[in-house]
Amino acid sequence: FIRLSSSRMSVQKKAADGETTGVEHKIRITLTTSKSVANLEKVCADLIKGARDEKGLKVRGPIRMPTKVLRLTVRKSPCGEGTNTWDRWEMRVHKRVIDLYSPPETVKQITSIAIEPDVDVEVVLQAK
Repeated sequence: FIRLSSSRMSVQKKAADGETTGVEHKIRITLTTSKSVANLEKVCADLIKGARDEKGLKVRGPIRMPTKVLRLTVRKSPCGEGTNTWDRWEMRVHKRVIDLYSPPETVKQITSIAIEPDVDVEVVLQAK
């Protein structure tokens, strides 16, 4: 899924002669997965390639956030009797953050790449 949100503030970019050339926003793209890190890295690379090479935007990232490890330890026996044996389950949540600096109209074009099915994408428009 892709979640879009925005802030109310915007910044106008000034040219060397003092004219305003347009509104420039900081676009923060957060990518999250718990299944495949390779797919997450592939989506990051595609986003950055599309923004830098095709659009010529200023890009920061991908910033690798610390991996969250969610652990669950449960008894194997459903009735509670017998030998105390335990199952240990864990889920790792991987997260990447990419910052783009561009007009808000280009967000749709940048995020129109093919996104892997197990990667969640969140796009936030912020003032620079």
